[in-house]
Amino acid sequence: MNRDESHHIKHDHEDQAFLNCSNSSVLDSETEEEDPRKITRLSIVLSGQDLVDWRKPLGWQVGYLGEKYDTWVHQPVDRPIRLFGNDFFEANTKTSWYMVPIVWMPLVIYLSWYCYTLLAQERTRLFITSDYSILVHKYSFPFIFMFGMFLWSFIEYCIHRFVFHMRPPAHNYYLIMLHFLLHGQHHKSPFDGSRLVFPPSLAAIVIGAFYLILRQMLPEGLGTSLFVGGLCGYVVYDMIHYYLHYGSPRKGSYLYGLKAYHVKHHFEHQRAGEDMRFEMPGIRASLYTNELKTSARLSEYKMFTVNNNNSDLL
Repeated sequence: MNRDESHHIKHDHEDQAFLNCSNSSVLDSETEEEDPRKITRLSIVLSGQDLVDWRKPLGWQVGYLGEKYDTWVHQPVDRPIRLFGNDFFEANTKTSWYMVPIVWMPLVIYLSWYCYTLLAQERTRLFITSDYSILVHKYSFPFIFMFGMFLWSFIEYCIHRFVFHMRPPAHNYYLIMLHFLLHGQHHKSPFDGSRLVFPPSLAAIVIGAFYLILRQMLPEGLGTSLFVGGLCGYVVYDMIHYYLHYGSPRKGSYLYGLKAYHVKHHFEHQRAGEDMRFEMPGIRASLYTNELKTSARLSEYKMFTVNNNNSDLL
């Protein structure tokens, strides 16, 4: 047996041990006994039955899984994933959590000051028609900023719900690959700390596009104020998402409830995006899900998480 084969077998045993631990922690709230119906809802990866070669980049492999992809991608493993063979491309899919505030918060601070002073001149007008316009009040920046955060939250919810959790056509190699690169890899390896936040190099493309759209649609002061609020909302979202994977919130706290929803999202309702939208401060997970009639009940079971301090999440 060569070194690569022994390394591969070692990871298979580690994955099986991890998921065995996960499944063994699913308990009935009254009898503390395993409920087979709950266990079967969880994804289980059986050693020796992987459909991909873990020693090679997965980005070019997943498209060949076809109709098996949807089941495979929702079978979580506790191991790092390599997406590309090229080191440059691979490096740009990873980032440390602290790079997000380091890169974007200075821009948020600067643009906030710029927009506040611009609106204070009381020259910004929103034109309803060519003959009728509304003056944007000089003290309106905080409200526009908060609306931008809310707008980002709703847009992100829609993207996650209807794009990231769409089921790509089994016959389309490229859509399967795109789904995996955008979000599937996060569900396949939910404890990969290097891919829990959006790398700034890639985020800059999306953020720049949103800025250009708002600047084309709205006056500078109004459009930029909405943009900076949304940008701040994105930073908060990414930080809380990372914390829900690796943080240890106090039991009974708001963040504890969010982490419970997130654990459920990854290990029981992996295919659904509706119980995921909770990262904005003060917005409960059920805010959008209740309105869209897609809320899910938190069942009484205990779920293993990467942080043992929260292994009793309900």
